[in-house]
Amino acid sequence: MFILFFINSLWSLSQGTNKDVSELYNAYREDQFYAGITYNLLNNKPSGVSQNGFSSGFHFGFIRDMPLNERRNKAIGTGIGLSTNSYNQNLLIDQMDRVTTFKVIDESEINVSKNKFTTYVVELPIEFRWRTSTATEYNFWRIYSGFKFGYIVYNSTKFKSDQGDIKLSNLDAFNTLQYGLTLSAGYGTWNFHLYYGLNDIFENDSKLEDKNLDLKSFKIGLMFYIL
Repeated sequence: MFILFFINSLWSLSQGTNKDVSELYNAYREDQFYAGITYNLLNNKPSGVSQNGFSSGFHFGFIRDMPLNERRNKAIGTGIGLSTNSYNQNLLIDQMDRVTTFKVIDESEINVSKNKFTTYVVELPIEFRWRTSTATEYNFWRIYSGFKFGYIVYNSTKFKSDQGDIKLSNLDAFNTLQYGLTLSAGYGTWNFHLYYGLNDIFENDSKLEDKNLDLKSFKIGLMFYIL
């Protein structure tokens, strides 16, 4: 009788544990805050255009995880975030009669101490997410690839030299909608991150010496995912 009671107790405990684990897995998602820092590069630079100094990007937001399989290690992630992106370069950006002009700075004639443009962006990331995690394991490998839409809510330019300063903001020359491909991969909190811009930073009618200014953004850095 005692043995039967003991076996029945073990079976009941096992059933309860399995149920708890099953419920834990059914509720498991990688909903996360993300924070990142990137080094921002300019693609498709025309002749004479170059970058100097450290062009930085700071990114922060939240992503909702939607698992696709029973193991819940494959998912679609969508969210919203904010970012600031600066680009130090040798383009003199000015405005005359509400028309934005671009000119390569001749550094032999002008001593420049600062020259950059900055964008402030609302981001909408969409990711396909693969990871080796479980509902109880928090350090794991991940590869998150996807697409990111960005809407520039504010932009500014700063130019400082021995011949004067120019500060401008909310220029119409910036392409308000930005979008590109993304990739984050790594283990645990530390993740390598890439963003490859697919469209131009400036509007199609932006010219440099009568040629289209087809600058695109390429960002490389680190992304941190926080539960």
